Amino acid sequence: MKKLLLLACLAMPCAAHAQTVAFTTEDYAPFNYREGKEIKGATVEQVEKVMAAIGVDYTIEVMPWARAFSLARTAPMTCVFATAHNSARDPLFKWVEPLLIDRNILITRKGSGITASNLEEAKKYTIGTQREDYTETILKEKGFTKLDVASDFNATLRKLLSGRIDMMPISELYFEKLKAERPVEIVTVLSSQPMGIACEKSFPDDLHARMQAALDKLIADGGQKQIFLKYGMNLSE
Repeated sequence: MKKLLLLACLAMPCAAHAQTVAFTTEDYAPFNYREGKEIKGATVEQVEKVMAAIGVDYTIEVMPWARAFSLARTAPMTCVFATAHNSARDPLFKWVEPLLIDRNILITRKGSGITASNLEEAKKYTIGTQREDYTETILKEKGFTKLDVASDFNATLRKLLSGRIDMMPISELYFEKLKAERPVEIVTVLSSQPMGIACEKSFPDDLHARMQAALDKLIADGGQKQIFLKYGMNLSE
């Protein structure tokens, strides 16, 4: 049977195999994260529902953000999520969005005594972020120079809680959950942006359109909102 399948694939393109999409993401709960051998999260569930709706095979792999982003830039049939869509990144990918509309805020550990009423005042502090994360770009564009760059979100959070950095950017949606689990507090707002699925530039147009239509339907039917409520987040803008 396998031999017949191989011969068939040599004779004509195997559509199912050709349209297997490789998704990459990072460990950033509650959006995308590992729990044992399972990959879960509010954006993971949206990707799963989109792909189930269009009936296309896919894989999801969690890895450091810099690698996840790089693969989606260079590997055909590869998409990375959840990716901030900004002017610098716009021409680099084909976009399926929004998985969410989010603001990023700068937070500090409770009791640190660190205050900043605006971004200019925040620039005197050491800010932690992740290598190749869009927040690294935002911080540089806004004139932040005292940056501490780690490999992933959890490493940055550990530095914040241990006092090795003064502040870090975080999704405002996630902050509501995090502050119930960790001694952190908001300092000021950093930015606002849509987050989506970013696919390598040669990604098939027809498949891209089907994914976008499936996400549009998930949003219109209220499915996206229900997923975020499940993870303890409110999508009100």
